[in-house]
Amino acid sequence: MTDAKTQLVQNWLTKAQHDLASARVLSTTNPPLLDTAIYHCQQAAEKAVKGYLAFCDLDIPRTHDIELLLQEATACNPEFSAQSNAGLELTPYAQIYRYPGFSPDPDQEEFARALTLAEEVYDFVSNLLPTEMRPE
Repeated sequence: MTDAKTQLVQNWLTKAQHDLASARVLSTTNPPLLDTAIYHCQQAAEKAVKGYLAFCDLDIPRTHDIELLLQEATACNPEFSAQSNAGLELTPYAQIYRYPGFSPDPDQEEFARALTLAEEVYDFVSNLLPTEMRPE
């Protein structure tokens, strides 16, 4: 692996880690900012999958559609098909709570589900990568 490729993959996963950390922090403020926290769950999963696409030397589509990104990753590794439910559930969070008037804010249960899915996608991607490609 080239140093540039390793750095790129690590950068994607570091950004995903930061989104997960942001989601956790935002969910514990008083009052909890679950609309923003849930958006960061979507972002974490998206960036983790984009990191895997970089690892596979595939083009990284400029999209927030995790389902589409998972389909691209499945071409490199069929095991990604097991993550399709996460893509289906998380993709709408790229937009649904970002603007007023579209939906009431998520509740704690919906956020917890989104965080679990995002963490599962991140862990799935991280475990597929060589150790040297994972963030430190």
